[in-house]
Amino acid sequence: MEKIKIQGMSCQHCVMSVTKAMGALTGIKSLKVDLVKGEATFENPQKVARASIRKAVEDAGYRVTD
Repeated sequence: MEKIKIQGMSCQHCVMSVTKAMGALTGIKSLKVDLVKGEATFENPQKVARASIRKAVEDAGYRVTD
């Protein structure tokens, strides 16, 4: 499992927005976004580029911090 830290999420709607943005990336599997921890964990068997994941999250209005 891979993990990224996300800043700017404050409610369940935020979690849904990040889930939708990352879920739209072909190759991301078993995605779980945790509001309390401020992170997303996921499987990346197709080796989606970290930059693509970061862009999807940031385009949704949040900040990747790692």
